[in-house]
Amino acid sequence: SAPPSHNTDWLLRHSVVMCLLLHSLVLMTFCFHHAATSCSKSCYCSESESGGKTVRCSNLQLTEIPQDIPNDTRRVYLDFNLFTTVPTNAFAGLQHLVELDLSHNELSQLEPGAFRGLGSSLQFLDLSSNKLVNFNAEAFEGLRARANLTNNPWHCDCNLQMAMPRVDLEPASLTGIVCQTSDPEEKEVKGLAFLLADIDLCVAMKRTTDVAMLVVMFGWFTMVISYLVYYVRANQEDARRHLEYLKSLPSRQGKSEESSTISTVV
Repeated sequence: SAPPSHNTDWLLRHSVVMCLLLHSLVLMTFCFHHAATSCSKSCYCSESESGGKTVRCSNLQLTEIPQDIPNDTRRVYLDFNLFTTVPTNAFAGLQHLVELDLSHNELSQLEPGAFRGLGSSLQFLDLSSNKLVNFNAEAFEGLRARANLTNNPWHCDCNLQMAMPRVDLEPASLTGIVCQTSDPEEKEVKGLAFLLADIDLCVAMKRTTDVAMLVVMFGWFTMVISYLVYYVRANQEDARRHLEYLKSLPSRQGKSEESSTISTVV
């Protein structure tokens, strides 16, 4: 049998190795758990069995959308900050998000695809009390959520009118677009919800297009008429010269016959 000291050393080495492996396993488990449950920097996170994870970044003077929001987040509150734009794919990784609050910011631009990836999950989007002027349909691509678009200085024009049918937002959401300015101004839609105003702001553009087409058609018509007049006059001049030439032929022939007779007599 092996000496007792040899068995003791083997058991000691084996115990140390097992202890290190167990420690590594615990450490890895802790790291993975921390990565899955960590919260965005400077934000407050809470979690419940029924509501899932909520991330609150309200009133933190943030100027850019946080990029470290956990992927399993269900609700994000970014209200009362200083965001001026929502860039493309700003929330692309948050596939479980059901509520997003961006109210009371300085938002004046929503880039195309700003909410891309949220179409299958997002139920409510709050963009109220911002500085949104122009409605960008591409920013809402795929969204079927209910949106709060109130208290923004919306500019109502033909572009807005043409963009509205291209979004899939809950229809009642679009009643939040209340016109502060309009083009043309004489339509007097200021203070009215555009969707309910039932006013065609594309009439002026259609009229402008019609006038432009008429001007182009008139220009072509004038060119054709001018060419025809020139062609007729040129042909008339050629015909007159040819006719004069033909009239001059008999007289020349008579003179030549007369001179021949005189030569014969002589």
